[in-house]
Amino acid sequence: MAPSPDISEIKRIGIVGAGNMGTMMSLGFSEHGLDVSVWDVSEKNVDHARKLAKQTKTLKGKIDHFEDIHEFTKSLNSQPRKIFIFSITHGWPADSVLEKIRGDLKEGDIILDGGNENYRTTERRQREMEAKGVKWIGMGVSGGYQSARRGPSMSPGGDKEAVEFVLPLLENFSAKSAKDGKPCVQYIGPRGAGHYVKMVHNGIENGMLSAVCEVWNFLHRSLGLSYDEIGDIFEKWNAEGELRNTYLIQIGSEICKTKKTPEGDQHGEGKGKEGYVLDDVLDKVVQDDDNSEGTPFWTVMDAAQRHVSAPTIATGHFFRVASGNRAQRLKVVDNLQIPKPQQVDVKDKDALIETLRKAVYASFLCSFCQGLELIARASKDEGWDVNLGTCIQIWRAGCIIQEDHIADMLEPILVKAKEPIMNLKLVDEVAVDLRDNYDALKQITLKAVEWDTYVPAISASLEYLKYTGGGMLAMQFMEAEMDFFGAHAYDRPNVKGEDPGKTSKGTHHYEWRPA
Repeated sequence: MAPSPDISEIKRIGIVGAGNMGTMMSLGFSEHGLDVSVWDVSEKNVDHARKLAKQTKTLKGKIDHFEDIHEFTKSLNSQPRKIFIFSITHGWPADSVLEKIRGDLKEGDIILDGGNENYRTTERRQREMEAKGVKWIGMGVSGGYQSARRGPSMSPGGDKEAVEFVLPLLENFSAKSAKDGKPCVQYIGPRGAGHYVKMVHNGIENGMLSAVCEVWNFLHRSLGLSYDEIGDIFEKWNAEGELRNTYLIQIGSEICKTKKTPEGDQHGEGKGKEGYVLDDVLDKVVQDDDNSEGTPFWTVMDAAQRHVSAPTIATGHFFRVASGNRAQRLKVVDNLQIPKPQQVDVKDKDALIETLRKAVYASFLCSFCQGLELIARASKDEGWDVNLGTCIQIWRAGCIIQEDHIADMLEPILVKAKEPIMNLKLVDEVAVDLRDNYDALKQITLKAVEWDTYVPAISASLEYLKYTGGGMLAMQFMEAEMDFFGAHAYDRPNVKGEDPGKTSKGTHHYEWRPA
């Protein structure tokens, strides 16, 4: 890389992508005093971004919008180093743009890929750009388009010198922790570490999202509570206790209380004389079907590949996958005729709602355990040296999985850990909370089974605690059957060197039936 200029010499950045995220980021950086150049392959997107910029009265830096990509890159030439932020869909779109601007890049330029890209693809691009002396940084950006405007959580990974050069710009723009005011952005690690951490963040998010929608369904369809009543419950949960300042609980309260209006929103959605906007939302999540989102799927696949048990995350993902093809699902409804969730009359409703709260918290904590253990395993496998405490610090604000109680519990432990913690359930504070809320998971799962309501992530969390905390599992019989038909071999209990033994093939085979 060319000798580093001072960051104060960088007065303008270039944002590739004028969708929701890119446009909001352009406004956010401008409000912090930077000039911004914006380009998008869609002229319609560029026009929309230009219109929003003209309507925004709080801008400090100048925003210029470009239809020609080479004019866009030239707008950054007056600086000693061009800084780009890519805010586009994962996969081939970024490769396509990179090919267009490759000739305009020079040694020392830095590209921050803020899309939800696969970390292996990030590492490929890093190798490709290295020959030109251009640094490709895989930077997860969390919080959605609203945080992209007001300050997101970011996880940059790649060349450390390049990240540290742009870090002052990112720190200024990022969300700040309400606890200590620290920016929610730090250098994560080399190569694909930044995008990997964002991938797992989204996996944790998926497990949490599933638990929240499950409890909403439980409250509404089984307990018969109105949207406003559920909104009040979520508001209370978000104000105190283990779920305090949890982003998904907080927005859940807003969603439940958002009523239709005669004029609707700025796009005309939610228009009506009465009722709730939530009633306009169909029960299908399609981002996995149309390939616009890959991170939850990649998290599940990587957890399996790295042998990390992550059932809350995985089950939450399969729940949304099942929802996507609604047309097929409605045919199955007629064919299976499974009972629908029952509405029941509960005597002590307040006590049950409190049990629900505890079950949701336990599911959230299980998601964090599974995700952080996956990051720890990947970091060890890849030699990234990711500090799990850093992950918690950048997740304190501006991101979807913000959860203050869990962060307050984990951050001091993980930051001060002298060696990587590979199993979060060995942390005493975590174990106490999981043990104390185990019965809540069990009670809610039992009620859900009885009332035919949906609790895939909550019940998966219960089973996760049962089998990860089980001294002798049903796998004893599976191991025997695998030895029977495949001579897979087994170790014996209570034998030194074999129990607990290594995670490798056993030393014994019994000829259950002569071949």
